[in-house]
Amino acid sequence: MNYELFIAKRIIAAKQYKSSISSPIIKIAIIAIAIGMVIMMISIATGVGLQQKIREKLSGFNGHIQITNFDNNNSEITLEPVSKNQDFYPQFTNVDDISNIQIFATKAGIIRTETDFEGIIFKGVSNDYNWSFFKDYLVEGNLPNYAEKVSNEVLISSEISNRLKINLGDEFNILFVKDDPGKAPWIRVVKAVGIYNSGFQDFDENFVIADIRHIQKMNKWTDDEVGGFEVFINDFDALDEKSREVYEQTASTLNSQSIVEKYPEIFEWINLFDTNIYVIIIIMILVAGINMITALLVLILERTQMVGILKALGSNNTSIRKVFLYNAGYLILRGLFWGNLIGLLILLVQKYGSFISLNPETYYVNTVPIYLDFGYIFLLNIGTLVLCFLMLIIPSVIISKISPVKSIKFE
Repeated sequence: MNYELFIAKRIIAAKQYKSSISSPIIKIAIIAIAIGMVIMMISIATGVGLQQKIREKLSGFNGHIQITNFDNNNSEITLEPVSKNQDFYPQFTNVDDISNIQIFATKAGIIRTETDFEGIIFKGVSNDYNWSFFKDYLVEGNLPNYAEKVSNEVLISSEISNRLKINLGDEFNILFVKDDPGKAPWIRVVKAVGIYNSGFQDFDENFVIADIRHIQKMNKWTDDEVGGFEVFINDFDALDEKSREVYEQTASTLNSQSIVEKYPEIFEWINLFDTNIYVIIIIMILVAGINMITALLVLILERTQMVGILKALGSNNTSIRKVFLYNAGYLILRGLFWGNLIGLLILLVQKYGSFISLNPETYYVNTVPIYLDFGYIFLLNIGTLVLCFLMLIIPSVIISKISPVKSIKFE
């Protein structure tokens, strides 16, 4: 029989245990562990959630990798065409884990209404376009269809809709400046069949999604000439590797660029979240550990007579230490239980209720995104339990300093 565990259970169940001097200190230790667990869960869930949401939106507008002409053009506008007749299109068979490849082209334009005007980026796509991203953020109307003849249907953002008072189903003009400044601009009359809101301010206020054949016609390109290709991969963590492979499998006249290379400042910023998460976890575990050390020391000093009696009956220091470590482990588990319960409740409420909002101009999202995975919650619990337990081993050495004669006599 494990008599150390038996004694620890009797101590925990004793009424004196709940009304002793150490009781408030024990409660503070449990609360510290619970609060620490809640803060760690929230920091990971929101930090990773924000990283994933920003990556998702950047890749939704640009693909994970873009293949364009090798030139010095750093703008969002495609200037020189690329032939659509490539070995890697329409199926990129030379590189594994490519989920989709689609053509695109962009052109600068100006939306003109009766009362206002605004510059936009006219992004042309074709019938190979993957609409799953915009389907998730569509707030009104339908997605355009570019499968057959040239279509005047466009998808605009709620940002553009609100600023220019363009409603669903409205027709409006987009002007495109010709290369020859002496000639009148092209005018395209388009119809807003869908309105989306991604919450990514930089893109929402600029992009209008349209039929690529308009750009081909205005730029005097052939049907086989496009602005470039957007490549989507299955695993974002393999982006650097896949970007190198794509680059190696394309012609020397073409350049491939991942979204990390295209928007380095955004990815440098979201990578800082990892550092913040690590710092928060370390601080919370240290706080919880220090509180548990204090509680353990008080428990030992409060039960000095019991330690002396157990030693007099033949128990060694290791066995007595186990009694108090079992006791401390029970307190840690209580703190973890309440921390998980409260933490999960907060995360689920935010995930499905979206009560906490963010400024999209700063964070690129409207509400705090939540990433829930029971894998990281399990590891967080195991890590906290093990580290707190290890921190308690050293202070439990004080038991070896207690003399049976003095402790029993003192009491």
